[in-house]
Amino acid sequence: MTEFADRVEQVSISGIREVFEAAGDDAINLGLGQPDFPTPAHARRGAIEAIEAGRADAYTSNKGTPQLREAISAKYDRDYGLEVDPADVIATSGGSEALHLALEAHVDPGEEVVFPDPGFVSYDALTHIASGTPKPVGLREDLTLDPAAVEDAITDETAAFVVNSPANPTGAVQSEADMREFARIADEHDVLCISDEVYEHIVFEGDHHSPLEFAETDNVVVVSACSKTYSMTGWRLGWVVGSNRRIERMLRVHQYGQACASAPAQYAAEAALTGPQDRVQEMVETFEQRRDLVLDGLTDAGLEVPTPEGAFYAMPKVPEGWCEEVLERGVVVVPGDAFGANGEGYARLSYATGTEELKEALEIMADATRAVR
Repeated sequence: MTEFADRVEQVSISGIREVFEAAGDDAINLGLGQPDFPTPAHARRGAIEAIEAGRADAYTSNKGTPQLREAISAKYDRDYGLEVDPADVIATSGGSEALHLALEAHVDPGEEVVFPDPGFVSYDALTHIASGTPKPVGLREDLTLDPAAVEDAITDETAAFVVNSPANPTGAVQSEADMREFARIADEHDVLCISDEVYEHIVFEGDHHSPLEFAETDNVVVVSACSKTYSMTGWRLGWVVGSNRRIERMLRVHQYGQACASAPAQYAAEAALTGPQDRVQEMVETFEQRRDLVLDGLTDAGLEVPTPEGAFYAMPKVPEGWCEEVLERGVVVVPGDAFGANGEGYARLSYATGTEELKEALEIMADATRAVR
């Protein structure tokens, strides 16, 4: 009888999905990890024009169209002063595929992958799928990842460690000093740093920094996407940037598993990256206003919540039974342990929803807090 692969049997459906399925149709959904804004009109037009001109009918280059990769290269020069050769970029089907490529190309069976806990659910799952060994590490009190904790976790069996800033599920932003340390760790220990920068432009205080800015070797690869910055989650367009030797290995996985990212999405992404950026700033300003509303509401309800400096999530400490009580009252939040064992006692809520809905949800959460205390 045909059995299933152990690496797949070790992966279960995300706890986030389980919460969604338990929620009523009329629930206020604070569990979604996607912006509630439309994709910018110029990005949509980029896809439409390519489709109408017949340019989106065929496969593109495995790495993506030259124009898109040039736009991604120009973005790194514009944003960080980094020189990225367009040949050292692969356009992927979202940031998730980019993570998958990085792990598959660098992790041998049994090798360890260090990542934050609580952290994005895909880190653990994709490590298993790559036949690696997950090695989660806890966070500081402010929910940032401590470089010292990462360095302590590295052994001779470590293939890679993951940095995520701004972070899902915490909204935490790593400092420049932290990013310098992550780059040093990658260099000195000869271990790959996978920097997940999907939320790179949604920062409220300070600036986003990448370990790619500070690495002296090629031991950093960067994953990013149009999904959050341009509200393009459904377009499934991301990318991975690295040295040519690393890109060529990741390309082998991408070529046989995906061939190329969706052609219409590539043209939309090119337009998003090269067109006006004012919509991005407007979205970030709105998220910051909502962040402040949520922080005030949760604090007034008596909950302790580290201040998120980016993304669009808050992660308060909550009493036992709080998530279930909130869900029963019609608000969807995600229990913190869906993001790792160290997330127990927390909840993730997304403020990527309308202000009036947020106000109503905060009232419900305050009532639920009183009920379980």
